[in-house]
Amino acid sequence: MKTRRPSWLRPGRWLYQTWYRPLGWFERSWREGGPVQQWRTSQGRQEMRRAALDLPPRAVRAPIDGEPALVFLTGAGYWEQTVFCLGSLLEATPGRTWPAFAIDDGTLTPTGQGALESAFPGLAIHGIAKLETALDRRLPKTSFPTLRAHRETFVLLRKLTDAHAVRPGWNLLLDADMLFYERPEELLAWWNHPTSPIVLTDLADAYGYPSPILSKMAGHTIPPRVNTGLCGFDSADVDWHALEFYAASLLRTHGSSYFLEQALTALALSGKAFVQLPEHRYRVKPAPIEIDVPTAALHHYVAESKRSFFRHAWRRFAPPGVQKHGTG
Repeated sequence: MKTRRPSWLRPGRWLYQTWYRPLGWFERSWREGGPVQQWRTSQGRQEMRRAALDLPPRAVRAPIDGEPALVFLTGAGYWEQTVFCLGSLLEATPGRTWPAFAIDDGTLTPTGQGALESAFPGLAIHGIAKLETALDRRLPKTSFPTLRAHRETFVLLRKLTDAHAVRPGWNLLLDADMLFYERPEELLAWWNHPTSPIVLTDLADAYGYPSPILSKMAGHTIPPRVNTGLCGFDSADVDWHALEFYAASLLRTHGSSYFLEQALTALALSGKAFVQLPEHRYRVKPAPIEIDVPTAALHHYVAESKRSFFRHAWRRFAPPGVQKHGTG
């Protein structure tokens, strides 16, 4: 019987540890401006966390059957962003009490949960036990083995699976790295009478897989520039078995991608009517001048714009006494 080598002796592990892992660190550091800029961004994020503990409370309520609900996936790495995203929406829509809930990714600390519950009285936070029960009921492993297995390691896939398992119906999922700067009229028009899905408009196609392959799988031309930072649909209208097939096929033939969840959403929207919010009002990766003087209703801070998000942007919504201008 052949003896299995310890993992630390395997050539692939040595290659990863001595080449690919350091290379990934240097590439990330370069994208984020180098160690000094990374440190400044980290300092801004720590200030954001402290400020999130002191925001004045704004009430939300539990959703009722038949109405849409706001959904946030949150955890130890995102709770302060969730606080400011939802807080900015409530500030942009005075007089409205939103139905909302959050789903813990299993890492939420007592500090983070306390901050969310203090900032938003009435916000239900669903933990792992309830989530697993809901997943087993709505998306059992026997019928959806790929979706269930891949969501364990690929967190973004949970944007599709988890919210609609916990609460079937119309759900509007918001990424935490977003801020609302004025009343989102187009979004509210959809919210008041949702009849079809809604998404943001990306800067370009970001699906992680060639569009011709996706279009062939869907049997329709894949819709362009779908961004799921804001994504609302009725879970009853989703062909979950088709999504299981798409996910299994893509993972088998092309491997995983950071944009898999976005590709699956585009596949689900293919050949269907949906609302795509105008990019001049709902900005994905806003330019520096737009960040400094916002003209849009919403900013979605992805890629390079995250630096400004953590250093500067959140400060517009900070409690009194917090420095309004970051460094660098």
